[in-house]
Amino acid sequence: MSPASPWSRTPVALLCALPALVQVPAWGQEGELAERLYQSGERAYVAKAYKEALDTWGQLLQSAPKSEFAPRALLALARHQVEVERKPEAAMPYLDRLKADYIRTPEAAEGLLLRGTLLARQARRSTDLKDAMAEFNRVIDLFPESPAVAEARFRLGRAWRDQGQWGRALHQFVEALRARPDAAVAPRAMLEAAETMDLLDDLPGCLRMLQRLRTLAPQSPEAQEAAWRMAVRVKHRLQKPPLGSEGSWPAGRVKWLKTPTLLATAPDGDLLIYQNDLDHAFRLHDGDLAPVGPAASSAKALVTTLTGEVWLLAKAGLAREQAAAPTPLNGLGAITGAALDRWGALWIADSKTPALTVFGSDGTSRTVASPTANALAPLPTGGMVIAADADRKLLFLDADGQPRTVVPYGRDLPAPFRYVIALASDGAGHVAALVEGGDYGEGVVILGPQGTVLRQATFKNLGIAGRITSLAFDRSGGLILCDRRNDLLFRLN
Repeated sequence: MSPASPWSRTPVALLCALPALVQVPAWGQEGELAERLYQSGERAYVAKAYKEALDTWGQLLQSAPKSEFAPRALLALARHQVEVERKPEAAMPYLDRLKADYIRTPEAAEGLLLRGTLLARQARRSTDLKDAMAEFNRVIDLFPESPAVAEARFRLGRAWRDQGQWGRALHQFVEALRARPDAAVAPRAMLEAAETMDLLDDLPGCLRMLQRLRTLAPQSPEAQEAAWRMAVRVKHRLQKPPLGSEGSWPAGRVKWLKTPTLLATAPDGDLLIYQNDLDHAFRLHDGDLAPVGPAASSAKALVTTLTGEVWLLAKAGLAREQAAAPTPLNGLGAITGAALDRWGALWIADSKTPALTVFGSDGTSRTVASPTANALAPLPTGGMVIAADADRKLLFLDADGQPRTVVPYGRDLPAPFRYVIALASDGAGHVAALVEGGDYGEGVVILGPQGTVLRQATFKNLGIAGRITSLAFDRSGGLILCDRRNDLLFRLN
């Protein structure tokens, strides 16, 4: 009888486990390799050896796709495309793979957040936000403990606000603060919460939130933004002092311009002045004038983008500094005003067109049903305020161009006016109208977000004589007027 094989005495359970035990060294080696590759890519990336880092992370994905470092590499590759290459479309394949193959990993939360953010940036109207909002909701639902939740709630709140759902927006901003009160997004959430409270007609709540922001994050850019927003709201809506003229502005300067006809306020608060005799716009900064933007003859509208770029609109078309020639504007030849909305779309009013023409950032155009508009200005809600002299009404439009508030000319004033020469607005929802005609005469009217007259004055009472053609708000709530007849500026306070 032959001796029994040693395998005959091996327990059956151990025999079943042998294949897995044999694989352990291989899996361990793959994990170790993946970690080394990821760290090598990190080292190269910190040294700004980007090609080496990307190649190393790509090798990791190819050689160890099941390791815990694979989703980290995908997220790093996506962020590189967004933050360094400035090619968000190139980040999407990495984020799509992260979402499809690694949804259970912690990195998926950051990936979904970034994917939603990029989708929101691609939106051209509020109706395009559905897919982005779905990604933000996934972060909140699938990763409730992730640090990404606060940012996801903030961005979801922005999306609801853009859609006019202010109650839902406020809920998300408040929840973002509750989720991570120490998060980097907290100052932004407080600022947006305050602005949304104002839209909900809760001025006390708005002011309290702005003050809370200034107290908790005094060194943040949002605190600086909150300071002027508080100041103008207190001045225009609570104190409401009579408008007074400070005379020529800056003090002592007379006959110092060449036929100023258009004004605008840059995102940083500087004043932009279009001088008709020079066919150019100029930036006024610390008392000094410097040319800015393109040249354009007889410009009818001056627009500044969120990045500070200056555009001029004239009969020849839209002039931009980086463009070789003006962009045609579908035959619009009697432009009375223009403004950019929250999405970067350019709204144009034309005295011969009974509609508003909207040019998207992608080059497409559409018309929005409207009375013929004599002037227009942007609103923080994404819509516009327009003046319709033929109907004797100011119309506050939502982001889709639908009237939200209608204000008859002369309402809440001692006498009606007939014409609106120009409109201006600020980031806190105030609207200033340069008016003339009728029993009221020439003057200015400042209205609140709901169309209520807050402050007003006639030029006769202010002691101003000239040809005022445009106006703009400054950051302290004052109004700057340009006088083309006397080649100077006035400031009302």
